[in-house]
Amino acid sequence: MLKKGRPKKIRYIQNLPRIVQFSPRGKPGRPDEIELSVEQFEAIKLADFQNYNQFEAAVSMRLSRASFGRILRQARRLLADAIVNGKIIKIRMGDAQIGVKKSDFTEQKLAEEIAKFKQTADNLLGQNKTEETSNNKPRISAQDTSEQSAEKSPNKT
Repeated sequence: MLKKGRPKKIRYIQNLPRIVQFSPRGKPGRPDEIELSVEQFEAIKLADFQNYNQFEAAVSMRLSRASFGRILRQARRLLADAIVNGKIIKIRMGDAQIGVKKSDFTEQKLAEEIAKFKQTADNLLGQNKTEETSNNKPRISAQDTSEQSAEKSPNKT
């Protein structure tokens, strides 16, 4: 079956998780399961384990900050459900197309990406400011120029 809608953007992760299943102890029988996608795992790792703010983590995953926040919120909700209700947590690859980077995303590379992003944003803001100032210049009509030239020119009488 073909999927409809916009294709998912590639989510970059640093490394695949070494452990893909966590199981609670002390609950009799076979507990329920939740599935955590690898992109949700990466969001939890970046935000809560590595202490990146949402902007930095979104840059490292090559996502918008809003998309990263949505993924993080979903992951936290799933983890809370698993912990409170004693469910098994499974990490899955899922439907998303994942791009694994060959080298770790170091803090220096992150700083370079953030600087590049800020420079692009500053350039865009700078262009908007020059457009605003050029649009805010008072317009001079033909009548105004003829009155000004009449005031400047001496009368020849």
